[in-house]
Amino acid sequence: MKEEFERPGELRRVLQRYVQGFLVQTAQTAVRLHNIEERMARWLLTCRDRMESDQLRPTHDLLGQMMGAPRSTVTLAAGLLQRAGLVDYSRGVVTITNRAELEATACECYGIVRDEFRRLSLL
Repeated sequence: MKEEFERPGELRRVLQRYVQGFLVQTAQTAVRLHNIEERMARWLLTCRDRMESDQLRPTHDLLGQMMGAPRSTVTLAAGLLQRAGLVDYSRGVVTITNRAELEATACECYGIVRDEFRRLSLL
């Protein structure tokens, strides 16, 4: 992989664009504290963009790791989003039911990172 990366070419360009996008994502996430609802909305939207599906199958453990929160907090956040009609959460399947409102719930970091990935032609 290292040898391929060192050669000029498409793989190198794609990896460099990905690193740029990842740095923007990391910086945005570290800039300010986000409440659990904002973090879960952002994470679900990001996964939805990558998977190109409104149905996701994350475990509570994975969600907790991705959001830096215990399982009980993940359950609380999922319940809040479900009661607001933004997602349906049942038996390990999260279905995004109202993307526009989920985007409004997510912090502004989601849009900034999404736009950067689009600019870099990674989405």
